[in-house]
Amino acid sequence: MKYEPVIGLEIHAQLRTRTKIFCGCSTAFGAAPNTQVCPVCLGLPGALPVLNRQAVDYAIKAALALGCQVQQESVFARKNYFYPDLPKGYQISQYERPLALHGGLDITAGGAKRISLTRVHMEEDAGKSLHEGFPDSDRRTYVDFNRSGVPLIEIVTEPDMRSAAEAAEFFSCLRDILVWLGVNDGNMEEGSLRCDANVSVRPAGQREFGTKAEVKNVNSFRYVQKALEYEIDRQIDILEGGGRVVQETRLWDSAAGRTFSMRGKEEAHDYRYFPEPDLPPLIVDAARVETVRLTMTELPEARRRRFVAAYGLPEYDAGVLTQSSALADYFEQVAAAAGNSKAASNWVMGELLRTLNDRGKTIDDVPLTPRALAGLIALIDKGAISSSIAKDVFAKMYDSGRTAEDIVAEEGLAQIGDESALLSIVRDVIGRHADAVAQYRAGKAATFGFLVGQVMKGSGGKGNPKLVNQLLTRELDRSS
Repeated sequence: MKYEPVIGLEIHAQLRTRTKIFCGCSTAFGAAPNTQVCPVCLGLPGALPVLNRQAVDYAIKAALALGCQVQQESVFARKNYFYPDLPKGYQISQYERPLALHGGLDITAGGAKRISLTRVHMEEDAGKSLHEGFPDSDRRTYVDFNRSGVPLIEIVTEPDMRSAAEAAEFFSCLRDILVWLGVNDGNMEEGSLRCDANVSVRPAGQREFGTKAEVKNVNSFRYVQKALEYEIDRQIDILEGGGRVVQETRLWDSAAGRTFSMRGKEEAHDYRYFPEPDLPPLIVDAARVETVRLTMTELPEARRRRFVAAYGLPEYDAGVLTQSSALADYFEQVAAAAGNSKAASNWVMGELLRTLNDRGKTIDDVPLTPRALAGLIALIDKGAISSSIAKDVFAKMYDSGRTAEDIVAEEGLAQIGDESALLSIVRDVIGRHADAVAQYRAGKAATFGFLVGQVMKGSGGKGNPKLVNQLLTRELDRSS
């Protein structure tokens, strides 16, 4: 390629605290506009901020998971700029002395690669400008300050990514980790995870960076990739035409599939940073870091590797089962109780997740205990019920809370393993389907499946599949 893109990301993640970073107002999403506000988050004169301890612990947890060095002392600063949704006229953030430095995250797009981090710092969110939904939206902008003061961490990468696909994968992997830790809910539609992308292009082989553009507030992995692909092509076209790329902030228009200019790109000096006089330095000693570390669970990638090694699962299964910490925990409990890890994987990934998805639920809502699902698997393993019957039993267990054993006993669903009873059904099927029998004997093996199906139908789905196959084969061969 003649040109090489250079990409760095700035990702804003809302921390899952009940209250805002500097006051006691709720962070719950969806409340009526301007109902979750107070003098502190509205920036009224005389109101003083008080730092949320839980927000700090969540930020430390995220930094540790990303391999960062948590700083013993960090400092909050005022970042000055003037927008309608910023009530104080400045944002409390961290600048010269952030909470954590360095760290990184491994990705695999285009080959194994480590994306280094510059920093992780804490800050408050701004409010939200509303440009539509009102009778006079064409003339006025409304502002909702409910989001003002919501706690954020900003995760800033080094400019290590060289393709839009790498950037999208990094964003996705980062989201998985933050959600896994429970520090962020991963809900990009509600704005609790947002990505700004800095992108430039340079002639292949050149060491110096080109002029960058910042694409703001992209809220999905797919749009990050599409926005960067568009922006890379746009900058290359400018250079190829003899023009000069302008440093600016741009917005992604998903409907039009393009970016457009929003404003000239600010530099750090434009924000006139200075230490926040109403907050002392944040001191995080080694004991506090260790206390937070002890609350952390095994991270997704490590757990995926363990699932493959310890349970003998395919990598695909391990990937699905580690979509969340709660799902991984559920699987492990089923596998331990059932003594059959592959069957546990199949049922959790199959019927359980399908049922949850169909009903718009998550693993946190599942009414079926791991031991109950293990009981169903045990009945299949010992041949008490067939796989097809088991699916019906599962549905009844999910809705009623009854155990598999009780449902099978009460409804007479036990698998027929009596040879004489099944032999009678087999012979009846052979007698009633002479054409299929003739085709089988003529070498059309596919008709065997049809005959098996007819036997299973005749047994009400309760025939032991292995015994049905044996008896049908024996009878067909004997009569030929």
